[in-house]
Amino acid sequence: MTFRKISKVAIPIALATIPFLVLAALPQPTNPLPGSTGLTLAEAEDLINRIARFMIVVSVVVAVIFIIWGAVVWITAGGSEDRLKKGRGIVWNGVLGALIIFLIGVILQTISNLVARTFFG
Repeated sequence: MTFRKISKVAIPIALATIPFLVLAALPQPTNPLPGSTGLTLAEAEDLINRIARFMIVVSVVVAVIFIIWGAVVWITAGGSEDRLKKGRGIVWNGVLGALIIFLIGVILQTISNLVARTFFG
């Protein structure tokens, strides 16, 4: 049998059975752990807020460390063009990395406000 012969029969049968599969009733889900209540909306908001605040603090700490380290390399470069470029690169990468982490924290806080439905007022 070829694929065309099989598909001429199988596709109409599959299309005819789809409405019956959609109407199948699933059993009511039960709580997997007795006594547990699951994650509430307030707990989800709190968790997202804590992660966002942690990421913002980490971004500030990382930025300060890299900017100071890059500045020290830059200042102690003397006449070396390589050390001067390395110091500038460290400062730039520190600022850029901290900016990315900071923006991720801001995005997480925005998502938290959307989840808690406090973003629009």
